[in-house]
Amino acid sequence: MLLAAAMTAAFDGAWAQEFPNKPVRIVTSGVGGGNDFAARLIATGITPALGQQVIVENRPGASGIIAAQAVSAAPPDGHTLLLYTGSIWTLPLLRNNVPFDPVADFSPITLAVSSPNILVLHPALPIKSVRELIALAKSRPGELNSAGGESGSTTHLAAVLFDAMASVEIVRIPYKSGATRIADLIGGHVQMMFATAGSVSPHVRSGKLKALAVTSAKPSRLVPGVPTVAASGLPGYEAISVIALFAPARTPPAIIDRLNQVCVALLNTRKAQEQFAMGWVETVASSPAQAAAYIKADMAKWGRLIKDAGIREE
Repeated sequence: MLLAAAMTAAFDGAWAQEFPNKPVRIVTSGVGGGNDFAARLIATGITPALGQQVIVENRPGASGIIAAQAVSAAPPDGHTLLLYTGSIWTLPLLRNNVPFDPVADFSPITLAVSSPNILVLHPALPIKSVRELIALAKSRPGELNSAGGESGSTTHLAAVLFDAMASVEIVRIPYKSGATRIADLIGGHVQMMFATAGSVSPHVRSGKLKALAVTSAKPSRLVPGVPTVAASGLPGYEAISVIALFAPARTPPAIIDRLNQVCVALLNTRKAQEQFAMGWVETVASSPAQAAAYIKADMAKWGRLIKDAGIREE
């Protein structure tokens, strides 16, 4: 057994010494979104450390299925990677027959970045805290309404989790366009919504919307001065969007560790943190084991909520 372990270590070491021996691809969603933004910053940042060009390959469509399939079927040699939001691991909870297993088919490298949602209100709603919002919703069940994101989206799940934990009944009005639901909230056609930080922060600064709380467990540097939902009335609440980097399953551990080292070194630099903050995300930088544990826990958390609420992707 010791001999086998030594041979495996030597084999992995050889892989790591030879890696990378050609350009590395980071496969992600379409051009211009949050995944693409993060992928391009990481690709540019780790190219010097790897000594090979790291390029971004955009595979839009199908809620990440096309990108994930391409990487799961790639050779497990570290030259083809996947960078995507948590929809990769929540999609199988929302839809039948997803053609990949988010745990079995990928090896996590690191949690790269995260971003909270913001609970925003129309300024006319006389609410100053989450505690007050819950009290109002309980006194007027079914009367408050919220502009909802697409079924299964992070903003949708954030709202469903809020209702479940607070035991309130807030009417969800579904929207397919984020811009339309923001416009309707500003116009007073709806009263509140959970939204991505980048999409509503300019309207909060202008006074057109009121930021009540952020959905992260701790206050976010992206929206200074805004309390968390958990601290302002709903203890234990957290609903964030996370982007992670993966390799195909069975990629040698030495290569996973090499990729983790260069990514974590990049994500921990002040320059990278400032660059990511411009895209309304915060760097995370985890070990592969921490990433794997987070993903499994996140799937369990959202799986229970999705099942209890009967949510299916529309």
